[in-house]
Amino acid sequence: MPEAELRRTNCRLCGYLCGLIASVEAGRVTAVEPDPSRYPYDAAIQRGCRRWRAIPEFLDHPARVNYPLKRAGERGSGQWQQVSWAEALDDIAARLQDLRTRFGPETLATSIGGPHATYWPLHRFMNLFGSPNNMGIGQICWNPGVWIQTLTYGWPVENELDPASTECAILWGTNPAESDNNLFWRTILDYHRTGKPLIVVDPRHTRSAALATHWLAIRPGTDPYLALGLLHVIVRDGLADSAFVESWCWGFEDLRQHVGAYTPETVEGITGIDAASLVEVAHLYARYFPATIVSGRGIDQLGANTAATHRAIAILRAVTGNVDVPGACHIGEMPEFTPEVDLELSDELPATQRAKSLNGALLLQSYRGYERVRRVTGRHGRRLPARYLTSAHPDLVWRAMLTGAPYPVRALVVMGSNPLLTQANSGQVHRALKSLDLLVALEYFKTPTALLADYILPAAGGCERSLFQTHAGIANIAYGGDAAVEPYYERRPDYDFWRELGLRLGQAERWPWETLQQALAETLAPAGVSWDEFCESGLYYRPSPYYKHEQIDPSTGLPAGFGTPSGKIELRSSILEALGGDSLPAPQSPAAARPGFPLRLLTGARRQPLWGSSGHQLTSLRRGGLAPSAEMSAETAARCGVEDGSPVIVETVHGHASFIARITEMRPDVVSVDYGWWFPENCAAEPELGGAWIANANQLTGGAFDDSDPLIGTWTYNGLPCRIIVGCRLPAPQNMEQINER
Repeated sequence: MPEAELRRTNCRLCGYLCGLIASVEAGRVTAVEPDPSRYPYDAAIQRGCRRWRAIPEFLDHPARVNYPLKRAGERGSGQWQQVSWAEALDDIAARLQDLRTRFGPETLATSIGGPHATYWPLHRFMNLFGSPNNMGIGQICWNPGVWIQTLTYGWPVENELDPASTECAILWGTNPAESDNNLFWRTILDYHRTGKPLIVVDPRHTRSAALATHWLAIRPGTDPYLALGLLHVIVRDGLADSAFVESWCWGFEDLRQHVGAYTPETVEGITGIDAASLVEVAHLYARYFPATIVSGRGIDQLGANTAATHRAIAILRAVTGNVDVPGACHIGEMPEFTPEVDLELSDELPATQRAKSLNGALLLQSYRGYERVRRVTGRHGRRLPARYLTSAHPDLVWRAMLTGAPYPVRALVVMGSNPLLTQANSGQVHRALKSLDLLVALEYFKTPTALLADYILPAAGGCERSLFQTHAGIANIAYGGDAAVEPYYERRPDYDFWRELGLRLGQAERWPWETLQQALAETLAPAGVSWDEFCESGLYYRPSPYYKHEQIDPSTGLPAGFGTPSGKIELRSSILEALGGDSLPAPQSPAAARPGFPLRLLTGARRQPLWGSSGHQLTSLRRGGLAPSAEMSAETAARCGVEDGSPVIVETVHGHASFIARITEMRPDVVSVDYGWWFPENCAAEPELGGAWIANANQLTGGAFDDSDPLIGTWTYNGLPCRIIVGCRLPAPQNMEQINER
């Protein structure tokens, strides 16, 4: 027997793309091991992760979609016939052309999710096809921070936490012990060992909070009040960095007046954080320099209070001088390779079609808002990616499918996404998907969403395709590498689908690269790096200096300043003022309690080793009794008559779902449910759809556009009124070896 060939490749079971060495025999990956010569450069870090070990199982899983499948029965019947790629693409192209002729190109929408695919080919196709209606989860993940930091500083920042140089750290609405479990989590552990202040803002006493010197168990949905309370203390007690504020901040006197009402005592009554703790934390953050604030999805999912929270946190960094400072945060730069904004060809979408984007009257998450911001950042040679930051509001897309208003959306392509599990209001999503004339899913498995499709097309995953992650072009960094093997069976990279569809629909001139690898090689060319050189290290990075605002601009002889209209950090936002928004962070009162729903719900909890709604087929990731959980305090459990490990139903005005109760330390009157659960061992057809209706957290959420944040369209996932009912309908454990074989 010949020895296995060892090939460098990358994990793709989360967004970090950790370096691996794959053992390959006869074109198959038989084993994988960490590659200490590539990110995260320490095999010991990867040993703590279970995901990469599951790659051989993932590649060879009997439930993987290996050939193009066409629906053979009624939608959702679970009846499929195998077809060729050419047959599928010819039919999809013909049906899209017919729908475009009848309803206009805006009749096509797309749905994306986490960073498990290459999205610029999708965006390029949509711009050339003429549709503005790509949607995803950006409004509740990534977009809020990018938008608000750009308004405030002129460009997004990368938060830093360095055990050696960072003197104070705040983790706000994030639990890296579960959501990261990689290099950053290990960095937090190292920082904890220094004994420096570590403040965690979270209603739950997570593994991250267990390390904290100060745990602020905030009332869900009140985060902007806490941030404004911290600002009140910093301003009142003279803790601001007066020299930095005087030189580099605009609107401080307006801020001083604005935060005057947010006294520690007032904020205590709203947030539940006692006034003395708030004052102490404000002093720690302001006095210990440099200090960092790392936030997560917990504040990206506060609905109308998301933008206000991000604005107040951005201002906290600014008034304490913690901007573009080592150990605090770093303002990024445009990449030296071809940026995402150029790859997606957004300038080729006609103005008439931009005007049809299903974004209502959003001030920022729209082409109007994007163009206003781009005119400013362009002065510093920076351009944000367009399609992410103008993506359609999902609620308006689902409504257009169901009602035909303002025009009919009749086709949807789903890629790297499972909207029946991951979008708010699962019932509405289900009705909308069932109503379509054409639904296509590029997938690894038959997810609940894919089970409703007209076509399921087999996507090449980790180790089967080239990977190139670029933070969407907002930083001069890229990481990834080459495939270890050719795609198994008839799986193909998602790039192939969009290119082949484009060739069939008149876009041939704009798809010059036959393969994704050729496209990536040309993307790297402006940086003077070949694809082979990139794959050798798996990383492209050129460090840029800190304190960039102080550098002299040769064309003017003056300091460069910040990429904002004033050239300074805008505590009071002139862009928001011009757009008709609040120039200073103005929080909305938290949702009032509803009769009969006395508790507050968190719906976004992640749990290792699963990632989002993915991984539920893999035996190695579900062993050990892993089950969908509803966490609550002992006080809350006693009041509701719940015992640890007992089945419960969690209910909101939107619906209900079933979980296993877990009693833990957390804020009373709060319930936190796991996100993304379904049961692929259940029947892969209607009405079960792989157990999509059992423990789906999005049966508990609304997501209505009218209730969303008016700047970005963020809907509410945290702080929803809820109640607990003892008992549930969780399925009995089944043989995971037989998942989806039926």
